[in-house]
Amino acid sequence: MNALSPIVVAASVTKQFGPLKALNNVSLSVLPGAVQCIIGPSGSGKSTLLRCINQLEKIDAGAITVAGELIGYRRVGNELHELSDAEIARQRLKTGMVFQRFNLFNHMTVLQNIIEGPLTVLKRPRREIVAEGMALLERVGLSEKRDSYPIELSGGQQQRIAIARALAMKPQVMLFDEPTSALDPELVGEVLNVMRDLAASGMTMIVVTHELGFAREVASDVVFMDKGEIVEQGPPRQVLVSPQQPRTRDFIAAVLK
Repeated sequence: MNALSPIVVAASVTKQFGPLKALNNVSLSVLPGAVQCIIGPSGSGKSTLLRCINQLEKIDAGAITVAGELIGYRRVGNELHELSDAEIARQRLKTGMVFQRFNLFNHMTVLQNIIEGPLTVLKRPRREIVAEGMALLERVGLSEKRDSYPIELSGGQQQRIAIARALAMKPQVMLFDEPTSALDPELVGEVLNVMRDLAASGMTMIVVTHELGFAREVASDVVFMDKGEIVEQGPPRQVLVSPQQPRTRDFIAAVLK
């Protein structure tokens, strides 16, 4: 894969939950270093798409590749064979995911939360990962909280720790599933600032968000989804300022009320 090749490609992806088509023939590609923001109403398939990329959900049709590798399956001739749980876990290391809820280990300190993955999954030397963990804490502005427990932190601080924990695994792509939606309004800015810094550093990011100002400022590309389909896609100035589709215009007007 060269620098001009997409690092994430979803090709005609369909995902059903019973009779509901959560994703209907969705295709998109994300270049290395890009920030892809996905917007749309609740139930439009945004989170499902992220969960499929991270292999928390299996797709029913189509294909997804991450860093040039077909995920979830191995192609043998004209047939696809499902990968084992161990192979899927290996592939999942390419992506780091930050959820709406922080999912931190409450019985571990902040630093222990960050180093747990590299220590137990990657089997890396403790001295190395402690130093890297402290550098990540510095990066998210929380080095003084290394020995605190999650319950002692605000929601914004917990989310910043969740971002640091995902980064500790050295993913090639960061996935954010509405990372500020569970936060009090005054705490949103501190999380978005960390994400701005991450984008400026060249990290490839796919961000499901209702923060249209953030998307306008940081996104390379904006996707508007509705009813499991991509309705409109393009640069932020086009999609957020001069949308072409009536459904996009209605959604943006409702969010900005």
